[in-house]
Amino acid sequence: MGLKPQQPGKYKERKIDVSRDVEEWKEIAYRSTKQLSFGIMAVILNEFETSLESTAHCEEQDSASWERYLERRSLVVQFLHSNLSLHHLQHHQNKVELLKKCYFYLDIEPKHVNVRDQNHVMHRTDILQLIDPYQFQRMKKVGKNQTEIQLTLLTELLEQLERGREELSCYVETCDMITFLSRWDLIMQRLSKLSEFMETLLSLQVPGKLYIKHRLVSHADLRGTRLPNIRLSLSTKMPLIFDRKESFAHKNWAKLKWFTESQESHLEQCELRFMLLTNGSQTEVGYGRTQEVTSNTYIVQNLQPGSSYEFTIRRSDTHTLVFKKWHDSIILKTKTNAVEDADSSACAPKG
Repeated sequence: MGLKPQQPGKYKERKIDVSRDVEEWKEIAYRSTKQLSFGIMAVILNEFETSLESTAHCEEQDSASWERYLERRSLVVQFLHSNLSLHHLQHHQNKVELLKKCYFYLDIEPKHVNVRDQNHVMHRTDILQLIDPYQFQRMKKVGKNQTEIQLTLLTELLEQLERGREELSCYVETCDMITFLSRWDLIMQRLSKLSEFMETLLSLQVPGKLYIKHRLVSHADLRGTRLPNIRLSLSTKMPLIFDRKESFAHKNWAKLKWFTESQESHLEQCELRFMLLTNGSQTEVGYGRTQEVTSNTYIVQNLQPGSSYEFTIRRSDTHTLVFKKWHDSIILKTKTNAVEDADSSACAPKG
């Protein structure tokens, strides 16, 4: 059997249009690339918008933090320029130093009471005549201890305030915004504590009351009289200070003048002491004496020419004095030569 010959025209040859296929693929690739580009652009745009929102949010946070920093820093600066200013602290320092030089007394109220005598007649009596002497001395000792504690506390409080000022100034001057805000709770605690210190300082500058634990007056001395409540407190008097401009020495006499910071109109008894300094040295003390004076000036006579004298002025002791630690002193030298002798003769005190 042989193969049948192929009949012409029964099968047609299929032609492939290569150029068309390439174009279709290009179109498909272009569309795909375009879609991909749009997708990438959308992602990029979305990330950009997110970044912008995040940046705007951060800027808002930074702006709020900066405003908070400025506000809190201003609060600290205001505290430093008011309560803790150098001028303010120096003022309190001066007051404390003056208080350390003051005289402290036991103040008793009432000062007088009405008491019946043996014949039941009422008499106005000084309260000190009724107070038990032993209990009174105990209260003076309590007053002395309280004064010493008070002065020590005032010194320590001033030191605390000065250290607090340095600490707060360091926060303001050296800390950046982030550090300052991170330490704000600590700063607020310091501000609160320093405010308490200042209030305590102000209260201690005024002598306080003394609390009585024991009976000061015996009922046997009252003879049935009802005694009012006795109140004890501490009071102060300013120190006496020499007037350096008005105090001077001539050949054989010297004039001394003194005053108080409060310029007291009522002159109380004071004690003027002077001592000859041998060879002008305070370590070698010679002749001296003490003079009770009820005045603010005094002329000391019969001094040795060409000699140095140390003069001391203080308030006289009283039965209610509980504390004194300071007194003022001045050294004056008498003149020697003939010119000064003539001058001193011309203006020598009378009598």
